[in-house]
Amino acid sequence: MMSKRQASSFYPHFAIEERPTIDHFVGLFNRLLFTGQPILTDFLDPRERQIMEAIAGGEALLQSFGGYEEAEKQRLYLSLDWENLRPDDYQLELFEIVYPQKFASLRHSQILGSLANSGVQLATFGDIVTDGQGRWQFFAEKELSNFFESQIDRIGPVKVRLEKKPLKELLEVEDNSQTVSAVAASLRLDAVLAAVTHRSRSQLKTALEAGEVRLNWHKESKAEKILQPGDLLSLRHFGRLRLLSVQPSRKGRLKLECRFWPAKRK
Repeated sequence: MMSKRQASSFYPHFAIEERPTIDHFVGLFNRLLFTGQPILTDFLDPRERQIMEAIAGGEALLQSFGGYEEAEKQRLYLSLDWENLRPDDYQLELFEIVYPQKFASLRHSQILGSLANSGVQLATFGDIVTDGQGRWQFFAEKELSNFFESQIDRIGPVKVRLEKKPLKELLEVEDNSQTVSAVAASLRLDAVLAAVTHRSRSQLKTALEAGEVRLNWHKESKAEKILQPGDLLSLRHFGRLRLLSVQPSRKGRLKLECRFWPAKRK
């Protein structure tokens, strides 16, 4: 028989700042056990989905979808019995941002800021995607589609309107990532960042203290944190990188291979 979860039993496995997330997810899991009714979450990032998987521990079925195969933010469907889900079951709305492209341009940060400041939580909308040619779309929870349509009429200085699109009209998502190599003294967070960004330890110390560094989607301030392959690291205004592999180099150093997504400059 499946047992009720205690949030405190998961605390040692995750960062202190993740405890509110653990509390929330344990509550969802226990509700699933108590009612037997499936639960559809908000949009979760990969780290949040990882936490939910740890809490479920194989005792519930977890299926996720964010609008396309490689979506970073996805809604998670929790159930006790297998269900053959279709995209519509995840209650996603795809919006295209219509604006005068001949006279204006939009940036990812502007769109994110406008959505985040519209009065909804970040978890109520998913990935923001572009074709790199001026067109932008984003995913939102279908339950809030009327709110987004009525509230989002301007992004930065640009007047816009939102147009619903079927999922099959999703843009061909631009992938500006590249594979990069670097040699680091160790797998300390600051050493890896210094090797890849070519910034000094003092500059990175300032960035860490300012909350500009994220590790696996959560703010990280500890320079001595040890990384491992698979970790995703981001630095504001620089970009994101995933540590793919680590190989010993000459003189006791480490050769790193990373997938790098540079921050957009425009």
